[in-house]
Formats: sequence, C-alpha cells, structure tokens
Amino acid sequence: MSQKYDKDFKIQTVRMIQEQGKPVAQVARELGVSDNTLYR
Repeated sequence: MSQKYDKDFKIQTVRMIQEQGKPVAQVARELGVSDNTLYR
C-alpha cells in the first residue's frame, strides 16, 4: 500500500527544492522518503 502525503507536506517539499535550491536527493534523505517519491 502506498503512503499518502498531505497537501502541506507536498508544499513544504516543493519549497525546499525550489526556493532553497536543495537537490531532490538531499530533500528525500532529510524527509526519509525515496527520490522517486518526490518525482511523482
């Protein structure tokens, strides 16, 4: 069964990548999710 993430989690994640310029792989590690999860 796949994990569901709420809207706030998704917005925060996008901000970390776009506004802070962090690489997707780094954000994924910090959040404890796989890179592929963030690309979806």
